[in-house]
Amino acid sequence: MAKKYNTYDHMRDAFVDAMTDLAAANKNLVMLDADLSGCVNSGCFQAKYPDRFFNVGISEADMVGIAAGLSATGLIPVAHTFACFASRRAFDQFFLSANYAKQNVKLVGTDPGITSQMNGGTHMPFEDFGLMKMVPGLVVFEPSDSVSCYKLSQQAAIHKGSTYMRLQRKGTTVRYTDDTKIELGRGIVIKDGIDVTLIATGLVMVDAAVKAVELLEAEGISAAVIDMHTVKPLDEALVLEYAKKTGKIVTIENAQRCNGLGSAISDYLSEVHPTLVKRMGIDDEFGEVGTLAYLQKRYSLMPEDIVKTVLALK
Repeated sequence: MAKKYNTYDHMRDAFVDAMTDLAAANKNLVMLDADLSGCVNSGCFQAKYPDRFFNVGISEADMVGIAAGLSATGLIPVAHTFACFASRRAFDQFFLSANYAKQNVKLVGTDPGITSQMNGGTHMPFEDFGLMKMVPGLVVFEPSDSVSCYKLSQQAAIHKGSTYMRLQRKGTTVRYTDDTKIELGRGIVIKDGIDVTLIATGLVMVDAAVKAVELLEAEGISAAVIDMHTVKPLDEALVLEYAKKTGKIVTIENAQRCNGLGSAISDYLSEVHPTLVKRMGIDDEFGEVGTLAYLQKRYSLMPEDIVKTVLALK
C-alpha cells in the first residue's frame, strides 16, 4: 500500500481514498451520500465510479434504507452523512433495516461531537456512541489519524456485518507510520507508563491525551496512552492488562460520558477486575456554537483538564 499519508490535509481525504482504492479491487463496493458529497469530498469516488455512487439528497433515513436494500442484493454500501443525522435521525432504519435484518451497511457519521463547531448544538452529536453501542453486533469505531482512518475504513468495508464509523471530517495528523499494525477491535499503545493509563478515542482526544503525558511527566507521573479507536467490540484484554499494570484509568472521549467509551471500560472492569476509572467527556449537556479550541475548553477536554483529573485521583 504505497500511500503518502502525510500529504492528506483532512481525515475525509484518507477515507475517500480508502474507499476509492478498495473499489478498484471489489466491484461490489458502492457509496451513498445525503447531499454532502462536497463536505466529505466523495465526488472523487463518483468521478471514478459514477455508476456506483448514489446521492439520495437530504433524506438520511431513506439513504440508510436504500443502503440496506443494496446490501440485500450482495453489494457493500458505504453510506455517509453528518453524525447527528446518521445516529439520531436514521437510527431506526439503521437498527432494523441494516442490523436486525443482518445486512452489511457501512454507515459513516462525520463531524462528531465538538468537531461540528460552528454548526452548533443541533448538529453536535454527543450521544451517537451511546446509541450505536446499544445495537447488537454493531462495530463502532473512530480513527485518530489519517493512517488509522485509511486502514480501519478498508477493514470495516470488508467486515461481514454493519459498522458505524465516527469520522472527524476536517483536519488530521499523522500519528502512525504506514507499517503500523492497526486492527479493528484492537487498541494501540502509543506510550507505556506505570502510574495511570489514559484511554482516548478520536483525533482531538488522542491528541489531548498525548499532550497531557508531557505535562504529567513534569509532575513526576508516568502515564500510559492507549488509542482505543474501536469502542465496540472493546479490546478487553488490553484494558485488563493496563488496569492491572497501573491501577488507575482515565478515559477521554468527544461524546457523552454516559454509555460511551468510559462506560464500556467501567462496565467490563467492574465485573472482572474492579479498578478506579475516571470518565472524561461531555457531562449531560447539549452542544453549542464555537470554534474547536473554544469548545474543547468549554467542555473541559484540554490536556490541562486531563492533568487535573489525574492529579485528583486517589
